Amino acid sequence: MFVRKIGIDLGTANTLVHVPTRGIIINEPSVVAISTIDKSVLAVGNEAKEMIGRTPDTIVAKKPLKDGVIADYKTTEAMLKYFISKALGKIRIFKPEVMISIPSGATPTERRAVKDAGMAAGAKEVYVIKEPIAAAIGSNIPIGSAAGHMIVDMGGGTTEAAVISLGGIVACISVRVAGNRLDAVIASYIRRKHNLAIGEQTAERVKIEIGSAIPLEKKLKMDVKGREMTTGLPKTIILSSDGVTEAVQDDLEAIVDAIKLVLYNTPPELSADVMEKGMVLAGGTALLRNIDKFISQAIGVPVFVADEPLLAVAKGTGITLDNLEAYKKSILAMKW
Repeated sequence: MFVRKIGIDLGTANTLVHVPTRGIIINEPSVVAISTIDKSVLAVGNEAKEMIGRTPDTIVAKKPLKDGVIADYKTTEAMLKYFISKALGKIRIFKPEVMISIPSGATPTERRAVKDAGMAAGAKEVYVIKEPIAAAIGSNIPIGSAAGHMIVDMGGGTTEAAVISLGGIVACISVRVAGNRLDAVIASYIRRKHNLAIGEQTAERVKIEIGSAIPLEKKLKMDVKGREMTTGLPKTIILSSDGVTEAVQDDLEAIVDAIKLVLYNTPPELSADVMEKGMVLAGGTALLRNIDKFISQAIGVPVFVADEPLLAVAKGTGITLDNLEAYKKSILAMKW
């Protein structure tokens, strides 16, 4: 089957590729390994992520996106080229149309950079769509109705909260507090409380395996290996889920404050809709245990986690691209 349309969730932590009729076909880390000698690309995605913290001086493994936008254009272009080529396969007759998600607060320059990178990577045409809209569509929210729907897209670099009505964003905010930030504060907590230095991959694993937004009745524990700060020697500690909950509290409160601000800036009629229907959480950080309960208790609004929240934005890009005429006028960001 020839691929003519590709939807891409270009995330700070992971890049997902959706092809209409086939679904999600790629889900790999947004990481590129580059040779410091000749600047050539050595690995992309899963293979490159495995190199983080393990590379010699001649190789650097980097994440070309920061806070949801391009921080390193050339590396992003190489990464997009890799993912588009992987999606197209060996037989290529047509250049594909590509839909790429961008943060709602992206500047015209940042949107242009995404478009240019997609075109340079081999696309026939590149469209961009705001992440909250894509997340809402991918979460099966009827965004075209005359009612307020709230989506909170919690990714790796940013959390975006938006109220959507009649196919457009009524109120929105983007904060740089999301999965990567939670990893960093977990690593900082372990260093401060246990005098143990750990890498970002270990911190992410701790978050996934025992992390929770509120204390668990049945505590979880895991062995965490790292470098003892005083002696510099390898050391293993036993970490409890309560420690992770304590570490992430301040940042989760920042997310709650952002949601409150969006609701404050939402017209009363739409706020009433949100109070009645609740809000939907999407993005990988929505998988943190009990984060729906944490937000619901703090705001007093029903909170639901989308089915397969990690895939919501990618699904939304694919669905939108497959129904372009229906969505083009109301929700697509400017097409160049």
